Amino acid sequence: MAWSFHIADVRGIPLGIHVTFAFLLFIVAAGWSPLGPAGIAFGVALMVLLFASVTLHEFGHALVARRFGIPVREVVLLPIGGVALLGRNPRSAVQELAIAGAGPAVNVAIAALLAPVLILLGEPLTLTPAVLRPAAGTELSLGEAVRWLLSANVGLVLFNLIPAFPLDGGRILRGVLGLATDWHTATRWATRTGQVLAVVMGGYGLAAGQFVLALIAVLVYLAASATHADEQARAVLAGHRVGDACNRHALSLTETDRLSSVVRYLLTSYQPDFAVMRGPDLVGVVLRSDVFAALATRRDDVPVSALMTTCPRVDADGTLADARTALEDASAGVAAVFEGRRYLGLVGLDDIREAEAILAFMRVHEPAGAPTTGAGAPASRPTSVETRA
Repeated sequence: MAWSFHIADVRGIPLGIHVTFAFLLFIVAAGWSPLGPAGIAFGVALMVLLFASVTLHEFGHALVARRFGIPVREVVLLPIGGVALLGRNPRSAVQELAIAGAGPAVNVAIAALLAPVLILLGEPLTLTPAVLRPAAGTELSLGEAVRWLLSANVGLVLFNLIPAFPLDGGRILRGVLGLATDWHTATRWATRTGQVLAVVMGGYGLAAGQFVLALIAVLVYLAASATHADEQARAVLAGHRVGDACNRHALSLTETDRLSSVVRYLLTSYQPDFAVMRGPDLVGVVLRSDVFAALATRRDDVPVSALMTTCPRVDADGTLADARTALEDASAGVAAVFEGRRYLGLVGLDDIREAEAILAFMRVHEPAGAPTTGAGAPASRPTSVETRA
């Protein structure tokens, strides 16, 4: 994520902290400053412990996601919480329920560990608001710190269980709905519910002067809207074969071609990536990004075999939605399309986005009553969408 700094790797997952986190510590220090230097240190320590809980919460999501084979790009700590950046969204109700529930479960476990500690310290088992500034009569004690952290973890559980997608509660709602209906419908209802609750949260936050809550509501609304749009796109793509969307007449290279040949192709065609062939067999791909990296770092006219890389393989009979998932899983920009063992062409994320835009337009502008096949394309004309890669 932009403006974040890498601070550690936990079980192979990068952990970063956003630069704006420093502002939060400054606000906390200012809030506790009436209690002197000891108060400032106490308040900052509480915030560090709170975000340690947030970090464990996010790694609960991340580690369960990885158990399902979903790649995790990184975990980032922000002033308003944390986020586990997954390579793709879960595609089943069971995955969604397990991943979404893992985060709050971590905070429940932390609270369950802190409650006995509070009792052992001889403190009453009560909760206090986990705010950024001390209440009147606050003592700088271990018991107060444990009570504050216990309250904060309980608050994290309750807030995250609000059924406002993409909060954990909203994702759990999608998982529950997904057990009873198809995934597209479950996502539509969960994201719409999230948008409505975000509007309510935002209105309350503005009326009560809780501007952080209003900001969170805006982020929730935007994230729910983005997920809704993504699912709409996936529904459009799910009805069309990858084999109908790859360019079977694209320019290709051989292992003896050189960098200068690729440069000429880039200048004279719209094709960004090139298959490297050995007879009828695909041996690799040369990506536009790798070509420009080579131009920036070397002067010799190297063979394309020095530039080529591998890419995911997708089946021609699979859907465009499947191809997009494969690309997201592999963090790749292009995939090779095969029909059995026969190579057909390349398809990239940009191609899939273009296909989605074309197919969505065709779906909206079909003549009323036109006969359709499969995903709504007219039976009287082909449904293929040829792309540029």
